[in-house]
Amino acid sequence: MTIRLTPADFDYALPPDLIAQHPAATRTDSRLLRLDATGALHDLRFPDIAGLLRPGDLLVFNDTRVIKARLLGHKHSGGKVEVLVERILDDTHVLAHIRASKSPKAGSQLRLADAFDVTVTGREGDLFALTFPSAVLDLLQAYGATPLPPYIEHAAESHDDERYQTVYAREPGAVAAPTAGLHFDDAVLERLQAQGVRLAFVTLHVGAGTFMPVRVDSLEDHVMHSELYTVPQETVEAIAATRAAGARVVAVGTTSVRALESAAAAAGATARCLPGPAQGDTRLFITPGYRFQIIDALLTNFHLPQSTLLMLISAFAGMDPIRRAYAHAVAARYRFFSYGDAMFIEAPLSTLP
Repeated sequence: MTIRLTPADFDYALPPDLIAQHPAATRTDSRLLRLDATGALHDLRFPDIAGLLRPGDLLVFNDTRVIKARLLGHKHSGGKVEVLVERILDDTHVLAHIRASKSPKAGSQLRLADAFDVTVTGREGDLFALTFPSAVLDLLQAYGATPLPPYIEHAAESHDDERYQTVYAREPGAVAAPTAGLHFDDAVLERLQAQGVRLAFVTLHVGAGTFMPVRVDSLEDHVMHSELYTVPQETVEAIAATRAAGARVVAVGTTSVRALESAAAAAGATARCLPGPAQGDTRLFITPGYRFQIIDALLTNFHLPQSTLLMLISAFAGMDPIRRAYAHAVAARYRFFSYGDAMFIEAPLSTLP
């Protein structure tokens, strides 16, 4: 019998004071809740991750780089606008969210940061097509602000430019950080490599849709936002070598999971390896009942109630174990969301091949 799931099946009560408004003093100064393969919970500190990984395990990171995607400005008529660049199409063209009292029309211009004009050329669904006068990334770096999540109540400050970015970020294009990676510093990465853990990278440019709630009664009716991903040949080969050695593929963050599993779905992979590199747009929506092809464990942060990310980890670990883990995290006063604490989730014994 098929169970019809609703967003309410992924709800939980979260005291507002557990939403982390600022990062920990240092990247590794956070807690780590382990949900092991038997369903048992263990309260740890983030540096303890070294003891959870084995020689030969492969950590797969999302190397996207958060761009300074938020710009304030006004229409030439005087009305205020806020622009959030969602996707860079080429050197001067983007798709963006625009907040304004009245949506700007095609052909109109917006003055941004009191420094330059962009032209509205049309719409694609909820997004506006904009043309910038020169290189987008240069203008964003000079005049834009880091786009902190909506549940962080302060405007981006200078320390956010560094801390809302992973130490290995290199491919600009995200408007939200792959937050599980925020806990790593160079010293931890070096320590893990010294003990025989291997590193690999994918790219998935995280969009603002990652924060959007599911607004349908049945999950079957939800349409995921689109995100661009790349899985390079080097990572394909690293996964194959890991499988051959009998070690584990550990995704760092739900965005790494979506990139890997999207590549597997696009290739029709069934052998827990990828036949080749992959690139494209993904709308993969992972919910309970999904059969994971690539990952064996997952490092992640704590996610919003009723969010697609909470649905993803519930698909991986099981709905009841995640409910128990989140109830424990609330009771133990873990810090939640982007600047919060982390979870290490191992595939349940019942799902292992």
